Amino acid sequence: MLLFVIHCVLLFTVIIYYYYLLLLFIIIIIYCYYLLLLFISVAVAGGNSGIGKETAVHLARRGARVIIACRDPVRAEAAVTDIRRRSLSLAVHHRQLDLASLASVRHFCRCFLEAEKRLDVLINNAGAVGRSVGQGLICFGTNHLGPFLLTNLLLDRLRESAPSRVVTVSSDTYTFAKLDFSRLNAEGNRFANYSRSKLANILFTRELARRLEGTGVTAHSLHPGYIFTNWASHYSLGVRLVCYLFMSLFFISSELGSQTTIHCATSDQVLAHNGGYFSNCQPAKLSAQALDERAAKKLWDTSEQLVGLSH
Repeated sequence: MLLFVIHCVLLFTVIIYYYYLLLLFIIIIIYCYYLLLLFISVAVAGGNSGIGKETAVHLARRGARVIIACRDPVRAEAAVTDIRRRSLSLAVHHRQLDLASLASVRHFCRCFLEAEKRLDVLINNAGAVGRSVGQGLICFGTNHLGPFLLTNLLLDRLRESAPSRVVTVSSDTYTFAKLDFSRLNAEGNRFANYSRSKLANILFTRELARRLEGTGVTAHSLHPGYIFTNWASHYSLGVRLVCYLFMSLFFISSELGSQTTIHCATSDQVLAHNGGYFSNCQPAKLSAQALDERAAKKLWDTSEQLVGLSH
């Protein structure tokens, strides 16, 4: 009987020993994972609100160094404070960037390249629906030309940090768009402007992936879903009330809407779909116009002229 008790105690001791050994091993693995993430730098354009902010929270929570880029420094500072609180990470910072202004994009990139030695993930998330004053539309400028210039000016840093990614938030409203290369910056109704810019996002991503093939930098675009955000804030009170009611019934939260962006920024599964388009965290089919390689190349060349890029 005594021998049986001794055997039981020894067996229990061995089980406890290996249990804590396994627990220690898991803790070490998790620690190493987060330690590696601390060396990962992520820039999120439009990271002060909506799905951009939720993306920043998630990536910061996982340990990445996150830089949010947005136009209003006051709102950016408030967003940084909230992201740090929710993610329990101090590695969250902001830089001023107005994607509707090419001068602002160039200034941002100069400052970023001077201060940041790595860029592992660039997330082109900022978007606009309304119109601008001056050169063309704020919609096409903010949604395509700004991100196009931003990405090109940061490409060397992305290459140096490879493997790295460019993630661009598009929308399945692109299916309603047509590209007229002679009138890319022409005035039009808001929905047409927005849809055209979202088609441009996809064509840009596909051409970027083609040009970066073999460099270790991949490019992905996505449809985040229909998000309950303040996109209707520029409309009249009556329109805003109708939109609010409609969105509350059929649209999803920013947290849910950010999941496909997070997936494209972090999952190894997307690497097999360089230039691919994602929806609900899965590869999605594109229409014929979004697969037009000649249009993608022409858009790239035209965009270079519009933003003043020379090689």
